[in-house]
Amino acid sequence: MIKTDILIIGAGPTGLFAVFEAGLLKLKCHLIDALPQAGGQCSEIYPKKPIYDIPGFPEILAGDLTNNLLEQCKQFEPGFTLGERAEIIEKQEDGSFVVTTNKGTKHQAPVVAIAGGLGSFEPRKPLIDNITYFEDKGVEYFIKDPEVYRNKRVVISGGGDSALDWSIFLSNVASEVALIHRRNEFRGALDSVEKVQELKNKGKIKLITPAEVINVVGYHKVEAVVVKQSDNIHIDKEFEVECDHFIPLFGLSPKLGPIANWGLEIEKNAIVVNNSLDYQTNIPGIFAIGDVNTYPGKLKLILCGFHEATLMCQAAYQIINPGKKYVLKYTTVSGVDGFDGTRKEAPKQVVKSID
Repeated sequence: MIKTDILIIGAGPTGLFAVFEAGLLKLKCHLIDALPQAGGQCSEIYPKKPIYDIPGFPEILAGDLTNNLLEQCKQFEPGFTLGERAEIIEKQEDGSFVVTTNKGTKHQAPVVAIAGGLGSFEPRKPLIDNITYFEDKGVEYFIKDPEVYRNKRVVISGGGDSALDWSIFLSNVASEVALIHRRNEFRGALDSVEKVQELKNKGKIKLITPAEVINVVGYHKVEAVVVKQSDNIHIDKEFEVECDHFIPLFGLSPKLGPIANWGLEIEKNAIVVNNSLDYQTNIPGIFAIGDVNTYPGKLKLILCGFHEATLMCQAAYQIINPGKKYVLKYTTVSGVDGFDGTRKEAPKQVVKSID
């Protein structure tokens, strides 16, 4: 039995930052994740994708963000159960929870924080009859290493942020980039849309709209895609676009997996939480933070997950230490106390206390 103060289900950015915030409160954490490494989607799906909305970082690669978070929290010595899925949760007579994985590993804690991101997920695939044959032969649904596309001809299909961001990024890596979307309008950030238009005008991106890929052509690997495009008078035309890689980026189909059977209140495949206080679920002692939760005004952003993790840890402290007054100290005042006895000193300032 692995025992800890806060059991975190999900080792993505939100879960990792929760370890740091809990450590400041002298609370130990253990993380469970079905993936074989920490980082969640940032490590598994797009480690080389740049992220632009992390405070203090004008741009940071998803994989680098994971590495930084691991470095930040390692002083608090979190435990990890990786490559195992949280399967069963049972409440004990003392109010604690026991979580058992699909491989039988048991964990016990008075507080459980679900930070499972989108849960288990699989890519949404286009309805193309022969696309399965070309998977790993030039058809990819995730971009892990952009260098794979160095000096290659790439066709990207999609209309969201991922399609726009990767088209922009690969315009400086691939020899040719074509972006295909079934509408003239895109769902992504306005500045990304404007950047794609700018790159199109410079001849660095071929923009084909409104259109869709209806077939993949090749023998042992992708050689071209067949595109159906409608012109202004709604007459369809079909043509081939030669390429080495076809990357349909239509998002992920999320599934909560076993968590959906834990008696939690679920709404549209997300866990309902009380955001007016501490992001606790309908089961006292179980919290949900990050993309896995929902509440009025919810934004699925990493920085929002960081905020939720911080407030969750404050509430967890009260559950673990009932009636004990906690004095909030800014890290600029007190530094960071590590479990190894070291201390990073900081200038003395006013200390604010809360009940």
